[in-house]
Amino acid sequence: MKSYLRLFCFGFTLPLLISGCKKDSSSQEAATTSKPAAPAPTASSTVTAPASPDPSAQAAETTAKLAGAAWALKQDEIKNDPKGQWAISATASSTYNDAQGIAGWSPNQATGAPNVDKYGDDGHAWTSKTPDAGIEWLDLKYPKPVHAEEVRVRESCGSGAVIKVEAFDEAGAAHTLWAGNDPTTELNYLIIKTPKTSYKTDRVKITLATNVVPGWNEIDAVQLVGSDQ
Repeated sequence: MKSYLRLFCFGFTLPLLISGCKKDSSSQEAATTSKPAAPAPTASSTVTAPASPDPSAQAAETTAKLAGAAWALKQDEIKNDPKGQWAISATASSTYNDAQGIAGWSPNQATGAPNVDKYGDDGHAWTSKTPDAGIEWLDLKYPKPVHAEEVRVRESCGSGAVIKVEAFDEAGAAHTLWAGNDPTTELNYLIIKTPKTSYKTDRVKITLATNVVPGWNEIDAVQLVGSDQ
């Protein structure tokens, strides 16, 4: 089946990370120091007017703000898509710390709407038992069967490791919606668009090759988009 892939991304001025996330239990507190007061001008002091703002810097700041607002609006649009549904249960090939139930990094952390707010290691997402081990998968169930039109995989750490997205029909047969090289970077959606499936599905499986992006590869949520008819 022919499928289409697009990566949702707005022009954030964030660094492109080619390596995966690292788990770090340590925390650091930033030291703060008071800024020394400027000396008062004396009779012989020369006081100069403040420099005019740099127009190019102002333009870059405005562009960044507009991009940030557009990104936030798109996130909200996806989260509240009336044709979209979020998983209600999930299983996986493995989980960090053998997590079960609602423990951090368990498969259930990939159910429901997105709740990871920034790129990086976060127990509110699912991840595999070990990093860089190779093939891992996340299998998700949804509230109702629909004719699938789109699958949105929200990657939140070590993005770019997904290699295949499948949907299962009501008889349990797997259908590949997409397979290829995942272009996702940072906190973002891998968006798989497909012609409306002839079958209904309430199950989606995400396969990753965790060795292609070093470090931990985490998935925050997966949205299935489709209709009854």
